Amino acid sequence: MPADIRHIVFDIGKVLIHYDPNLPYSRIIPDAEERQWFFANVCTHDWNIEQDRGRDWAQAEALLIAQYPERETQIRAFRKHWAEMVPHAYDDSVAIMTGLIDAGHDVTMLTNFAADTFSEARQIYPFLNIPRGVTVSGEIGLIKPDVAIYQRHARDFGLEPAHTIFIDDSYPNVEGARAAGWQAVHFTGAETLKADLLAAGIAV
Repeated sequence: MPADIRHIVFDIGKVLIHYDPNLPYSRIIPDAEERQWFFANVCTHDWNIEQDRGRDWAQAEALLIAQYPERETQIRAFRKHWAEMVPHAYDDSVAIMTGLIDAGHDVTMLTNFAADTFSEARQIYPFLNIPRGVTVSGEIGLIKPDVAIYQRHARDFGLEPAHTIFIDDSYPNVEGARAAGWQAVHFTGAETLKADLLAAGIAV
């Protein structure tokens, strides 16, 4: 029988807010094949995750521009047009989160996010300031699914791992939370999340 839930932890990207680098780049690199090549070889997921780990953008850009000098404008566009990549919130998910807070639940957030873009996100989406707190990977130099980031979050916010449930759209991140002794659910949509929380004994 799972332990009673006392702490609820939300991921942010693709759980509370939409994220898609193709949004600005469909304009910057209109050709779909070329754009796919660019994300596979230049501004890759692995390159971007290092900003989530704390690398600053100037260093990140310089690294790629040295390899692809002819792509400099397109490389710099990633940070320059970042706000276009997060065009809207998932209102139904946000309503679940704020409803849990209003009902008296302890809610925090744990996200892989560059420090400076997260600061922008908080201005764009004020609801990110409502939970008790947040651990931002880029601010502490740890990223999900490293067990250490879950342990750090639990320590910083006084969470009891066995009584904590984590919500993330990335299954490896869900597994990371479980490896840290947390309960965790894989986010696929608001309705499924409601059912998952209900199954964990949390009325939404």
